[in-house]
Amino acid sequence: MDLGLTGRVAIVAAASKGLGRSVAEELAREGASVAICARTPATLLETAAHIHNSTGRDVFHQAFDVADSATVAAFVAAVEARFGRIDICVTNSGGPPSNLFKNTQPEDWRAAVDQLLMSTVNFAREVLPRMQENKWGRLITITSSAVKQPVEGLLLSNSIRAAVTGLARTLANEYGADGITVNNVCPGFTRTARLDNLAAAISKRTGAKPQEVFAGWEREIPAGRVGTPEEFAAVVTFLASERASYINGTSIAVDGGLVRGLL
Repeated sequence: MDLGLTGRVAIVAAASKGLGRSVAEELAREGASVAICARTPATLLETAAHIHNSTGRDVFHQAFDVADSATVAAFVAAVEARFGRIDICVTNSGGPPSNLFKNTQPEDWRAAVDQLLMSTVNFAREVLPRMQENKWGRLITITSSAVKQPVEGLLLSNSIRAAVTGLARTLANEYGADGITVNNVCPGFTRTARLDNLAAAISKRTGAKPQEVFAGWEREIPAGRVGTPEEFAAVVTFLASERASYINGTSIAVDGGLVRGLL
């Protein structure tokens, strides 16, 4: 299947590792030029080199915090100057720490809002007018299956990512007539460093060994295993493609059947 991504320009946030890195690499494999960002310069540089060497595609990279609106604006402008256009934007950020409500302070809530919600707002403000001019665009948010079914221990993620979902659904309504689709992709338990850290946090709180935590998750998943970043990236890449032009305003779980709801 030709996804029609050759010559497209894609931004992928928080792409130095984990899900973001896999998405950026898959988009590049399908022919897109990619621009990636993350907070750690050395890791980002290594990722950019890996994607370029493995796909042959041009990769632009810049290290910064996606919660900083001015820096996001400068980055998007630099991407447009480098490639001439912006067609796809995949918003993403690291997840907030695991905690219980009684131990979560007001500053923790504010940091999570900046990290998850405002980072998405920052990118949307910059890329949507550009896509609107071109009458084509894909804005895809990486959220979590927690927006459909809360995950134990992820109070902040369960709460704030739901706001990202509401934002994306509203933007889908406002920009759909301009050839722009806006969708959420909701990973379930996927084998990344983030999941390892979550297992460690639960282990510390409950006394269960990390491998026991993983075994518990796997029992919850009808597929009987956690997912891979590559499986997740394939779904995002399809949504970014020409072939997904009539999918708009959806929240798609990539979770092996973890979420039990009908929608």
